[in-house]
Amino acid sequence: MTSSLSSASLYTDLQSLESVRHQADIHPEETLRFAAQQFEALFLQMMLKSARDAKLDDGLFDSEQTDFYQDLHDKQMAINLAQGQGLGIAELLVQQLRRDQGPGKDEEGTSAQAAAVDRVRTLRDYLDARLPSMPQMAAVSPMVAPEPVVQKAVLGTPEDFVKTLWPQARQAADKLGVDPAVLLAQAALETGWGRFVSRHPDGRSSYNLFNIKADARWDGEQVSVDTEEFRHGAFGRERAQFRAYDSFAESFTDYVNFLQNSTRYRPALDSATDSHRFVSELARAGYATDPDYAKKIIGIIDGEPMARSLSAVAAERDSFNDF
Repeated sequence: MTSSLSSASLYTDLQSLESVRHQADIHPEETLRFAAQQFEALFLQMMLKSARDAKLDDGLFDSEQTDFYQDLHDKQMAINLAQGQGLGIAELLVQQLRRDQGPGKDEEGTSAQAAAVDRVRTLRDYLDARLPSMPQMAAVSPMVAPEPVVQKAVLGTPEDFVKTLWPQARQAADKLGVDPAVLLAQAALETGWGRFVSRHPDGRSSYNLFNIKADARWDGEQVSVDTEEFRHGAFGRERAQFRAYDSFAESFTDYVNFLQNSTRYRPALDSATDSHRFVSELARAGYATDPDYAKKIIGIIDGEPMARSLSAVAAERDSFNDF
Protein backbone atom coordinates (compact mmCIF):
# COMPACT_ATOMS: atom_id res chain seq x y z
CA MET A 1 0.00 0.00 0.00
CA THR A 2 1.27 3.46 -0.77
CA SER A 3 2.14 5.80 2.05
CA SER A 4 -0.85 8.01 1.21
CA LEU A 5 -3.08 5.45 2.90
CA SER A 6 -0.88 4.22 5.69
CA SER A 7 -0.14 7.77 6.84
CA ALA A 8 -3.73 9.04 6.81
CA SER A 9 -3.96 9.45 10.55
CA LEU A 10 -5.17 13.03 10.83
CA TYR A 11 -8.85 13.97 10.86
CA THR A 12 -8.09 17.00 8.69
CA ASP A 13 -6.11 14.99 6.09
CA LEU A 14 -8.89 14.89 3.50
CA GLN A 15 -6.50 14.38 0.58
CA SER A 16 -5.35 11.05 2.00
CA LEU A 17 -8.94 9.89 2.35
CA GLU A 18 -9.68 10.87 -1.24
CA SER A 19 -6.74 8.73 -2.38
CA VAL A 20 -8.63 5.62 -1.26
CA ARG A 21 -10.78 5.90 -4.37
CA HIS A 22 -7.75 5.84 -6.63
CA GLN A 23 -5.92 3.00 -4.84
CA ALA A 24 -8.70 0.39 -5.01
CA ASP A 25 -7.49 -1.19 -8.25
CA ILE A 26 -3.80 -1.14 -7.24
CA HIS A 27 -3.90 -2.34 -3.63
CA PRO A 28 -7.41 -3.76 -3.13
CA GLU A 29 -6.76 -5.81 0.01
CA GLU A 30 -5.07 -3.03 1.98
CA THR A 31 -7.58 -0.49 0.68
CA LEU A 32 -10.39 -2.69 1.96
CA ARG A 33 -8.85 -2.78 5.44
CA PHE A 34 -8.19 0.97 5.44
CA ALA A 35 -11.77 1.76 4.40
CA ALA A 36 -13.09 -0.58 7.10
CA GLN A 37 -11.01 1.28 9.70
CA GLN A 38 -12.45 4.59 8.52
CA PHE A 39 -15.95 3.15 8.84
CA GLU A 40 -15.18 2.08 12.41
CA ALA A 41 -13.82 5.57 13.11
CA LEU A 42 -17.16 7.06 12.02
CA PHE A 43 -18.95 4.76 14.44
CA LEU A 44 -16.59 5.73 17.26
CA GLN A 45 -17.14 9.41 16.49
CA MET A 46 -20.88 8.95 16.92
CA MET A 47 -20.35 7.11 20.20
CA LEU A 48 -18.15 9.91 21.56
CA LYS A 49 -20.59 12.57 20.40
CA SER A 50 -23.46 10.73 22.07
CA ALA A 51 -21.49 10.54 25.31
CA ARG A 52 -20.79 14.29 25.18
CA ASP A 53 -24.46 15.09 24.49
CA ALA A 54 -25.59 12.94 27.42
CA LYS A 55 -23.92 15.15 30.05
CA LEU A 56 -26.32 16.90 32.41
CA ASP A 57 -25.18 20.51 31.94
CA ASP A 58 -22.37 22.71 30.68
CA GLY A 59 -19.25 22.90 32.81
CA LEU A 60 -17.91 26.07 34.37
CA PHE A 61 -15.40 26.63 31.57
CA ASP A 62 -17.50 25.30 28.66
CA SER A 63 -18.09 27.62 25.71
CA GLU A 64 -18.76 27.47 21.98
CA GLN A 65 -15.02 27.56 21.37
CA THR A 66 -14.27 24.67 23.74
CA ASP A 67 -17.11 22.67 22.16
CA PHE A 68 -15.54 23.21 18.73
CA TYR A 69 -12.06 22.04 19.75
CA GLN A 70 -13.50 19.20 21.84
CA ASP A 71 -15.29 17.97 18.71
CA LEU A 72 -12.03 18.06 16.71
CA HIS A 73 -10.26 16.19 19.52
CA ASP A 74 -12.96 13.50 19.65
CA LYS A 75 -12.82 12.94 15.90
CA GLN A 76 -9.04 12.62 15.95
CA MET A 77 -9.24 10.25 18.92
CA ALA A 78 -11.77 8.10 17.05
CA ILE A 79 -9.34 7.74 14.14
CA ASN A 80 -6.48 6.83 16.49
CA LEU A 81 -8.62 4.20 18.24
CA ALA A 82 -9.76 2.69 14.94
CA GLN A 83 -6.16 2.43 13.71
CA GLY A 84 -5.20 0.64 16.93
CA GLN A 85 -7.09 -2.31 18.37
CA GLY A 86 -10.40 -0.47 18.06
CA LEU A 87 -13.64 -2.28 18.87
CA GLY A 88 -13.14 -5.00 16.28
CA ILE A 89 -15.75 -3.57 13.92
CA ALA A 90 -13.24 -3.03 11.11
CA GLU A 91 -11.99 -6.63 11.35
CA LEU A 92 -15.54 -8.01 11.35
CA LEU A 93 -16.39 -5.88 8.33
CA VAL A 94 -13.32 -7.13 6.45
CA GLN A 95 -14.18 -10.75 7.28
CA GLN A 96 -17.79 -10.28 6.22
CA LEU A 97 -16.80 -8.83 2.87
CA ARG A 98 -14.32 -11.66 2.36
CA ARG A 99 -17.05 -14.24 3.04
CA ASP A 100 -19.21 -12.51 0.46
CA GLN A 101 -16.63 -13.63 -2.06
CA GLY A 102 -18.12 -17.11 -1.69
CA PRO A 103 -16.55 -20.60 -1.67
CA GLY A 104 -14.77 -22.14 -4.61
CA LYS A 105 -13.07 -19.03 -5.90
CA ASP A 106 -9.36 -19.07 -6.48
CA GLU A 107 -7.56 -17.23 -3.67
CA GLU A 108 -4.45 -16.71 -5.74
CA GLY A 109 -3.59 -14.94 -8.95
CA THR A 110 -6.02 -12.97 -11.07
CA SER A 111 -9.22 -14.37 -9.55
CA ALA A 112 -8.24 -13.34 -6.03
CA GLN A 113 -7.18 -9.90 -7.24
CA ALA A 114 -10.46 -9.36 -9.08
CA ALA A 115 -12.47 -10.53 -6.07
CA ALA A 116 -10.63 -8.14 -3.78
CA VAL A 117 -11.24 -5.27 -6.18
CA ASP A 118 -14.95 -6.10 -6.25
CA ARG A 119 -15.07 -6.08 -2.45
CA VAL A 120 -13.43 -2.66 -2.27
CA ARG A 121 -15.74 -1.25 -4.91
CA THR A 122 -18.75 -2.60 -3.06
CA LEU A 123 -17.63 -0.91 0.15
CA ARG A 124 -16.75 2.27 -1.71
CA ASP A 125 -20.20 2.40 -3.36
CA TYR A 126 -21.82 1.82 0.03
CA LEU A 127 -19.86 4.64 1.66
CA ASP A 128 -20.47 6.99 -1.27
CA ALA A 129 -24.20 6.43 -0.85
CA ARG A 130 -24.15 6.96 2.91
CA LEU A 131 -21.56 9.66 3.57
CA PRO A 132 -23.48 12.63 2.08
CA SER A 133 -26.24 12.05 4.64
CA MET A 134 -23.94 11.63 7.63
CA PRO A 135 -24.54 15.12 9.13
CA GLN A 136 -28.26 14.29 9.42
CA MET A 137 -27.74 10.82 10.94
CA ALA A 138 -29.00 10.41 14.47
CA ALA A 139 -26.22 9.84 16.96
CA VAL A 140 -26.05 6.55 18.80
CA SER A 141 -28.62 6.80 21.59
CA PRO A 142 -27.12 7.22 25.06
CA MET A 143 -28.05 4.65 27.68
CA VAL A 144 -30.76 6.78 29.26
CA ALA A 145 -34.54 6.84 29.12
CA PRO A 146 -35.71 7.43 25.52
CA GLU A 147 -36.68 10.97 24.65
CA PRO A 148 -38.49 12.46 21.65
CA VAL A 149 -36.24 13.06 18.66
CA VAL A 150 -35.30 16.74 18.46
CA GLN A 151 -34.19 18.60 15.37
CA LYS A 152 -30.65 19.86 15.76
CA ALA A 153 -30.22 22.99 13.73
CA VAL A 154 -26.55 22.66 12.88
CA LEU A 155 -25.11 23.94 9.61
CA GLY A 156 -21.66 22.58 8.96
CA THR A 157 -20.07 24.75 6.26
CA PRO A 158 -20.42 28.30 4.89
CA GLU A 159 -21.99 26.88 1.74
CA ASP A 160 -24.53 24.84 3.73
CA PHE A 161 -25.25 27.89 5.84
CA VAL A 162 -25.86 30.23 2.91
CA LYS A 163 -27.85 27.72 0.85
CA THR A 164 -30.12 26.83 3.76
CA LEU A 165 -30.79 30.38 4.94
CA TRP A 166 -30.77 32.23 1.62
CA PRO A 167 -34.60 32.30 1.14
CA GLN A 168 -35.24 33.69 4.63
CA ALA A 169 -32.31 36.10 4.41
CA ARG A 170 -33.54 37.48 1.09
CA GLN A 171 -37.07 38.07 2.44
CA ALA A 172 -35.75 39.83 5.54
CA ALA A 173 -33.26 41.86 3.50
CA ASP A 174 -36.04 43.06 1.19
CA LYS A 175 -37.93 44.43 4.20
CA LEU A 176 -34.86 46.27 5.46
CA GLY A 177 -33.56 47.33 2.06
CA VAL A 178 -30.15 45.70 2.57
CA ASP A 179 -28.12 43.11 0.68
CA PRO A 180 -28.98 39.57 1.91
CA ALA A 181 -25.24 38.92 2.26
CA VAL A 182 -25.15 41.46 5.10
CA LEU A 183 -27.65 39.50 7.18
CA LEU A 184 -25.97 36.20 6.37
CA ALA A 185 -22.58 37.62 7.36
CA GLN A 186 -23.88 38.95 10.67
CA ALA A 187 -25.58 35.63 11.45
CA ALA A 188 -22.39 33.79 10.45
CA LEU A 189 -20.37 35.87 12.92
CA GLU A 190 -22.90 35.40 15.71
CA THR A 191 -23.18 31.63 15.30
CA GLY A 192 -19.94 30.45 13.67
CA TRP A 193 -21.68 29.76 10.34
CA GLY A 194 -24.55 28.08 12.19
CA ARG A 195 -22.47 25.60 14.17
CA PHE A 196 -22.94 27.33 17.52
CA VAL A 197 -26.58 28.37 17.61
CA SER A 198 -27.60 28.54 21.28
CA ARG A 199 -29.59 25.60 22.61
CA HIS A 200 -32.08 24.73 25.32
CA PRO A 201 -30.94 22.41 28.14
CA ASP A 202 -32.69 19.51 26.39
CA GLY A 203 -30.69 20.08 23.20
CA ARG A 204 -33.35 21.87 21.16
CA SER A 205 -32.09 24.70 19.02
CA SER A 206 -33.09 28.25 19.92
CA TYR A 207 -32.83 29.16 16.20
CA ASN A 208 -31.50 32.54 17.36
CA LEU A 209 -29.20 33.52 14.50
CA PHE A 210 -28.58 37.10 15.65
CA ASN A 211 -28.17 36.51 19.40
CA ILE A 212 -30.91 38.95 20.35
CA LYS A 213 -31.25 39.03 24.12
CA ALA A 214 -34.53 38.47 25.92
CA ASP A 215 -35.21 41.81 27.61
CA ALA A 216 -38.46 43.11 29.14
CA ARG A 217 -39.99 43.49 25.67
CA TRP A 218 -39.79 39.74 25.02
CA ASP A 219 -42.50 37.38 26.29
CA GLY A 220 -41.58 34.27 24.31
CA GLU A 221 -39.30 31.33 25.05
CA GLN A 222 -35.81 32.02 26.34
CA VAL A 223 -32.50 30.20 26.60
CA SER A 224 -29.73 30.90 29.12
CA VAL A 225 -26.25 31.10 27.57
CA ASP A 226 -22.72 32.05 28.62
CA THR A 227 -21.56 34.91 26.41
CA GLU A 228 -18.44 37.02 25.88
CA GLU A 229 -19.01 40.76 26.46
CA PHE A 230 -16.52 43.61 26.15
CA ARG A 231 -16.78 45.85 29.20
CA HIS A 232 -14.33 48.25 30.86
CA GLY A 233 -11.70 47.60 28.20
CA ALA A 234 -11.67 43.80 28.38
CA PHE A 235 -13.70 40.74 27.42
CA GLY A 236 -15.42 38.79 30.16
CA ARG A 237 -17.89 35.95 30.46
CA GLU A 238 -21.48 36.64 31.45
CA ARG A 239 -24.63 34.58 31.77
CA ALA A 240 -27.52 36.09 29.81
CA GLN A 241 -31.00 35.25 28.56
CA PHE A 242 -31.55 35.10 24.81
CA ARG A 243 -34.67 34.84 22.72
CA ALA A 244 -35.70 31.45 21.36
CA TYR A 245 -37.76 30.70 18.27
CA ASP A 246 -39.38 27.74 16.56
CA SER A 247 -37.55 28.21 13.25
CA PHE A 248 -34.84 30.20 11.49
CA ALA A 249 -37.60 32.06 9.62
CA GLU A 250 -38.91 33.38 12.95
CA SER A 251 -35.41 34.52 13.85
CA PHE A 252 -35.13 36.59 10.68
CA THR A 253 -38.62 38.05 11.19
CA ASP A 254 -37.84 39.06 14.77
CA TYR A 255 -34.53 40.59 13.68
CA VAL A 256 -36.35 42.81 11.18
CA ASN A 257 -38.88 43.88 13.83
CA PHE A 258 -36.11 44.43 16.37
CA LEU A 259 -34.34 46.94 14.12
CA GLN A 260 -37.43 48.64 12.75
CA ASN A 261 -39.03 49.15 16.18
CA SER A 262 -35.96 50.74 17.78
CA THR A 263 -35.11 54.39 17.14
CA ARG A 264 -31.41 53.84 17.88
CA TYR A 265 -31.07 51.73 14.73
CA ARG A 266 -32.65 54.38 12.49
CA PRO A 267 -29.24 55.62 11.19
CA ALA A 268 -28.39 52.05 10.19
CA LEU A 269 -31.68 51.59 8.33
CA ASP A 270 -31.17 54.94 6.60
CA SER A 271 -27.84 53.58 5.31
CA ALA A 272 -29.26 50.25 4.17
CA THR A 273 -28.11 50.58 0.55
CA ASP A 274 -24.46 50.85 1.68
CA SER A 275 -23.59 47.50 3.26
CA HIS A 276 -20.43 48.65 5.02
CA ARG A 277 -22.05 51.77 6.41
CA PHE A 278 -25.13 49.84 7.53
CA VAL A 279 -22.96 47.47 9.54
CA SER A 280 -20.91 50.34 10.98
CA GLU A 281 -24.03 52.20 12.09
CA LEU A 282 -25.41 49.00 13.58
CA ALA A 283 -22.29 48.61 15.69
CA ARG A 284 -22.22 52.31 16.60
CA ALA A 285 -25.80 52.02 17.90
CA GLY A 286 -24.64 49.36 20.35
CA TYR A 287 -25.87 46.13 18.77
CA ALA A 288 -22.83 44.37 20.25
CA THR A 289 -20.17 45.28 22.81
CA ASP A 290 -17.27 44.01 20.67
CA PRO A 291 -15.36 47.11 19.42
CA ASP A 292 -14.41 45.22 16.24
CA TYR A 293 -17.94 43.99 15.54
CA ALA A 294 -18.41 45.95 12.30
CA LYS A 295 -14.93 45.09 11.04
CA LYS A 296 -15.55 41.38 11.57
CA ILE A 297 -18.89 41.41 9.72
CA ILE A 298 -17.42 43.39 6.82
CA GLY A 299 -14.57 40.89 6.66
CA ILE A 300 -17.09 38.08 6.25
CA ILE A 301 -19.09 40.01 3.64
CA ASP A 302 -15.97 40.59 1.54
CA GLY A 303 -14.37 37.23 2.32
CA GLU A 304 -13.82 34.27 0.01
CA PRO A 305 -16.14 31.81 1.86
CA MET A 306 -19.12 34.14 1.44
CA ALA A 307 -18.29 34.84 -2.22
CA ARG A 308 -17.95 31.13 -2.96
CA SER A 309 -21.19 30.29 -1.16
CA LEU A 310 -23.16 33.03 -2.90
CA SER A 311 -21.82 31.82 -6.25
CA ALA A 312 -23.02 28.31 -5.44
CA VAL A 313 -26.49 29.65 -4.61
CA ALA A 314 -26.58 31.65 -7.86
CA ALA A 315 -25.46 28.63 -9.90
CA GLU A 316 -28.11 26.46 -8.28
CA ARG A 317 -30.77 29.07 -8.98
CA ASP A 318 -29.67 29.43 -12.62
CA SER A 319 -29.69 25.66 -13.03
CA PHE A 320 -33.25 25.51 -11.69
CA ASN A 321 -34.38 28.28 -14.05
CA ASP A 322 -33.05 26.31 -17.03
CA PHE A 323 -35.77 23.68 -16.58
